[in-house]
Amino acid sequence: MKNLFQSAAVACLIPVLSLAAEWKVDPNHSTAGFAVRHMMVSTVRGSFSGPKGTVDYDPANLDASKANLTIDATTVDTRNENRDKDLRSAKFFDVEKYPTITFVSKRVIPQAQGKFQLLGDMTMHGVTKEVTFAVEGPMPAVKDAKGNLHSGATATAKINRKDFGLTWSGPLEGGGVTVGDEVELTVEIEMTQAKTTS
Repeated sequence: MKNLFQSAAVACLIPVLSLAAEWKVDPNHSTAGFAVRHMMVSTVRGSFSGPKGTVDYDPANLDASKANLTIDATTVDTRNENRDKDLRSAKFFDVEKYPTITFVSKRVIPQAQGKFQLLGDMTMHGVTKEVTFAVEGPMPAVKDAKGNLHSGATATAKINRKDFGLTWSGPLEGGGVTVGDEVELTVEIEMTQAKTTS
């Protein structure tokens, strides 16, 4: 019975230990979302589809871990066609000039179990600023029917859109603006371990 428990423990550790590798973000099962106040009374939520990138995660050496992500700004979706056209225009993302949003990590700061901070450079609307994401994960890896390993993580951050040159906002009667400055970001990624070549 003791050997059975030991074998089970080792089997559970195998997926976790395998995280010390390069992983590719699965754009079909990943999203990048945002939330911003509208007219100071409600919250508008939107998302970008198909984020791509890679993650190198080594639980034994977090300093060596890194991540990069590319988001297609043209896919912005708030479930309102007119608003989405506005967001793609020169008023906001100006996707003809700046079609992508990127994040490249620089440093990892461990927090509680399964949590850490990821500092890196975000480039949006032609402006690069350092942003800190709070990350939960990666989840213990699991195998699909073809033997590929999958894991996932969630990252959140708050930014001021004006720091990235997204300054447009219409005034409200009596004070205030139509679009808030603070934007909450949420990135949900599923990733697949990159296959090694011999």
